[in-house]
Amino acid sequence: MRRTRNAKIVSTLGPASSTEASIAELFEAGTDVFRLNFSHGTHADHQNYLDIIRRLESRFDRPVGVMLDLQGPKLRVGDIAGGSVELTDDMPYRLDLTGEQGDARRASLPHPEIFAALKADMDLLIDDGKIRLRVVECGADWAETRVVIGGTLSDHKGVNVPSAVLDLSPLTEKDHRDLRFGLELGVDWVALSFVQRPDDVAEARKIVGARAGILVKLEKPSAIDHLDGIIELADALMVARGDLGVEMPPEDVPGLQKRIIRACRHAGKPIVVATQMLESMIHAPTPTRAEASDVATAVYDGADAVMLSAETAAGGYAVESVAMMNRIVNRVERDPLYRTILEAERYDPEETAADAITAAARQVAQTIGASAIVTFTTTGSTTLRAARERPPVPILGLTPRGDTARRLSLVWGVHSVETVDLKDFREMVSKATDIAVREDFAVTGDRLVITAGVPFGTPGATNILRIAWAE
Repeated sequence: MRRTRNAKIVSTLGPASSTEASIAELFEAGTDVFRLNFSHGTHADHQNYLDIIRRLESRFDRPVGVMLDLQGPKLRVGDIAGGSVELTDDMPYRLDLTGEQGDARRASLPHPEIFAALKADMDLLIDDGKIRLRVVECGADWAETRVVIGGTLSDHKGVNVPSAVLDLSPLTEKDHRDLRFGLELGVDWVALSFVQRPDDVAEARKIVGARAGILVKLEKPSAIDHLDGIIELADALMVARGDLGVEMPPEDVPGLQKRIIRACRHAGKPIVVATQMLESMIHAPTPTRAEASDVATAVYDGADAVMLSAETAAGGYAVESVAMMNRIVNRVERDPLYRTILEAERYDPEETAADAITAAARQVAQTIGASAIVTFTTTGSTTLRAARERPPVPILGLTPRGDTARRLSLVWGVHSVETVDLKDFREMVSKATDIAVREDFAVTGDRLVITAGVPFGTPGATNILRIAWAE
């Protein structure tokens, strides 16, 4: 099951992809990591998904990553009498904490954290920005607003406050339950929603520890203000363009996406681009040309992975969506311009022995025409640094740990393999060449570039570069 591309595909599971047969089809079509969206479904549903995925691992002899996506806080208006009310432009409208049913004059907003952060002239966005209210004056439990953009306000519509940092943890009681459950199941990545500042990542780290990688979903403008600090604490990041596009002007999102990808590549942290990538394929067998271009742009920019959400969770063309994304990625990576862009945006290695060895491995592989770079890693750090270089040859990531192999399934260019622990240098070379041939990365006589750290098993101690010939 060797992939012929570098960028990875994340697929979300749901009603349209809930059977073992359908999940196997998604994997065979190109899925590298499966996302379990805990905003929907029961714990029993998600356990069933994970059990199926682990059986597929054995069947295909491939590590498969599993991402637990936490729901995070959901800010919503309360009940509306009759179910809905029409708000017209420039009319006054009151929000409060009374809990009473809303009407044409006011509505309940059961979130004291929002009122604590509000100031005059701030905007509140309702129903993904379809309704916009501007604060005229406010207090600890009320706000008088004026409707800037009207529309139909109905029960429990979502609320966004783009210009405020709310005194809210990214982890609700439900998230704590879901997180404990997921960690017990053995998920590989935890996607953290509603991150506003680095402290939010640190809070999650205290719970997750080293049991899973933490992937931060960049959804809030305040997170962008603290981007460097968040990247430093996270294991991976996601450009969550849906929520980000609600709270920021749509014209700002494309440039921001490029900025985030570059920052993550510079730091050597995996970056996923998500939301509405092939949205029309929820109902149609082919995407729009604009959607194909959108996926291609993320790949040209050097993203580690692109993600499908409703397309595979609830769409009528789940397998076709993955197959289409697989075709787009492959086509982009065969374009000579793709390699030109990656080379132009390469970053200087950090002043460490590990980075020096890794940068040299890329250069040596390119100079001698190696078939692959083989990395030996325990925690994944050696392989991540190799991926940061965006080499022109595949990266074969060998590790004695199954959890590391699964996490690396999200990383650009990495084909991860779980193997036995190594005892000495000679065994390292023998193992690297044998697996490269077995996994179809080399044939007899091909050259391989091997990196590792000695003593073996020491995290981050990459200090060896070796050229070997496949036998």
